[in-house]
Amino acid sequence: MSTKPVFRALAALWLCLLSNLALSQTWPHEQGQLTLEKTPERIVTLNWAATEALLLLGVTPVGVADKTGYATWVREPALPDRVPNVGTRVAPSLEAIAELKPDLIVTSSEMAPAAGLLQQIAPTYVISVYKQGVEPFERAKTMLLTLGDMLDRKERAEAILTDIDTTLAEQRRRLAAHGADQRPVALVSFMDDRHVRIFAPNGLYQTALDGLGLDNLWPKEGNYWGFSTVGLEAIAPYPDGRIVVLEPTVPGLSENLADSPFWTYLPAVQRNQVYQIEPVWPFGAVFPVKRLAILLTDALIEGGANNVR
Repeated sequence: MSTKPVFRALAALWLCLLSNLALSQTWPHEQGQLTLEKTPERIVTLNWAATEALLLLGVTPVGVADKTGYATWVREPALPDRVPNVGTRVAPSLEAIAELKPDLIVTSSEMAPAAGLLQQIAPTYVISVYKQGVEPFERAKTMLLTLGDMLDRKERAEAILTDIDTTLAEQRRRLAAHGADQRPVALVSFMDDRHVRIFAPNGLYQTALDGLGLDNLWPKEGNYWGFSTVGLEAIAPYPDGRIVVLEPTVPGLSENLADSPFWTYLPAVQRNQVYQIEPVWPFGAVFPVKRLAILLTDALIEGGANNVR
């Protein structure tokens, strides 16, 4: 009996294995390594930073977490209405994810307890833009470039980062030309009429301020999300700054502030240097830096007021 057919079959099998190995690629992530044998086409994202990154790359996820909140808080890049929701960012539905038959799931370390279950559904890439000791913009760049590599869109990822640098330079020139770059700014989001989240030098927003040549009024490091929660009186010791309020604001805020000694006492309020801008998600990936730079520059050039709208 001839052994040639057996040898031919083994050779074919060996060539197939070699071919698969050549096509597969491996990327490190926070819980090990991810190996893919082909470019993913059906991707589920379990946080808004990952959702944003995919959309920037021109890839629409087949499922996202907290879809409604994305439209309210993140806004850009826009998420198509047809994309299904798979639950919340802190407790997504594993059943809903599995039904979508993804070939890649992108999540962060907040989902560590469910990582094993997610891996049973599809290969899972774990990266946290916000984590103790991490510089958010640099980590967001890593995520974008890595996803660009996985999806054969690395040139597009690099072009996105170049565009952000160009935008920062353009907006910086606009501010300087209008003399609107002279005073530091406090970026705040109101919790109620007495308390704000004030965004700190270790947060994502700082990248935009640095690129615009603006000083952050608030000198203290915040939590790893990049903010501190303070009373309005905490801003008073920094009289030279301007106050930039990020929407959305709580109902009735304008009326309550008009009667508030904590607010009306602030030098920025007395100088009509309160500015208000549309929402910019402070816990996103790279795009909020561009969005904030444009909105902030427009607002500072347009001029301020003595209250929020």
